[in-house]
Amino acid sequence: MRPAIPELLPISHLDWQTLIPAMGRANRAVSEFSGLLRYLPDASLLMSPLAMREAVLSSRIEGTTATVTQVLRFEAGETPAEEESSRDIEEIVNYRKTLRVAERELRKKPFCLNLLLTLHENLMTSVRGQNKAPGQFRRVQNYIGRHGLSIEHADFIPPSPPVMLSAMGEWEKYYHDEDKDAIVQLAIIHAQFEFLHPFLDGNGRLGRILVPLFLFNKGILSTPTFYLSEYLEDHREEYVGHLRELSNSKEAWTRWCLFFLEAVTTQAQWNVDRVKRILHLHQQLRDRMFELTNSKFAIVLLDAMFAQPIFQADTLYSRKDMPTRAMIQRLLGKLVEDGTLKLLVERSGRRPAVYSLHELVRLCESRPRK
Repeated sequence: MRPAIPELLPISHLDWQTLIPAMGRANRAVSEFSGLLRYLPDASLLMSPLAMREAVLSSRIEGTTATVTQVLRFEAGETPAEEESSRDIEEIVNYRKTLRVAERELRKKPFCLNLLLTLHENLMTSVRGQNKAPGQFRRVQNYIGRHGLSIEHADFIPPSPPVMLSAMGEWEKYYHDEDKDAIVQLAIIHAQFEFLHPFLDGNGRLGRILVPLFLFNKGILSTPTFYLSEYLEDHREEYVGHLRELSNSKEAWTRWCLFFLEAVTTQAQWNVDRVKRILHLHQQLRDRMFELTNSKFAIVLLDAMFAQPIFQADTLYSRKDMPTRAMIQRLLGKLVEDGTLKLLVERSGRRPAVYSLHELVRLCESRPRK
């Protein structure tokens, strides 16, 4: 098997007529999701649970097994018992950080290959693969195959480094072009990136991060918060199979775009449902906490818990607009007594108490309603 040769962009042999019905469904579904985001009182706060779920599921496609709860407990200071779990969680935490870096940078300047390199470096810092040239395009031939087998037994050999580097330049140009349909263009952007496999590690995760970034760049979303990994993880074999077929026939690109359009349609519907449930929970808890605490600090405290649903009490004391330490402890005590919070770890000596906003954690872990 020789290194693959990438298609020239834009793809000239797509069957656009076949794609039209799926394009219509995908664009309507994304528009509904985008409209919902615009009416959220604080989109970044209420979308934080979805960002956590995305980080967990995108990493799971690559073989990690950590759950949302495990990551949240890690971020609240709990050390996993097994070293393998720690490595999984650190990759997920990096994914979340990379999403935040991407959004911050895109609000200052357009997407470019230098930003892509920065995101890759963030993604790979201090985790498995950190010795595989983070923040640099590969200079050696890589391949995809079963662990332990040589390149002679590879399932797929991406383009050679010189061909890949040239194609990445064309890929960046196409990223900024206007094709007939933006979501089909995104399907091609994602697939071509995975086909080129420009890094020695982290290509899958970074390729999925590109999905919300592109939709934000094109003005389709007001914030880069459309996460596709839930659908792709549910249809992992089909997802990988379509990508592998791209080098075998011209018709495979149309089939891939149909799969991607269906993924976007379904994921948008799941996202709308989950965001509505998150918004409903926030309103429900806000009313409950006002009634329970009769405190003007109820909203500040609730927002802090939404940003970090499993947390150390100590982390609240230094947050902006928070009341005194004594009042925070009194409010937390009322919320535990009421059942709004669960006390996961009691305070002992220097070890701080750890609490869980369990209804939000359960919502983050839940499967979509199909």
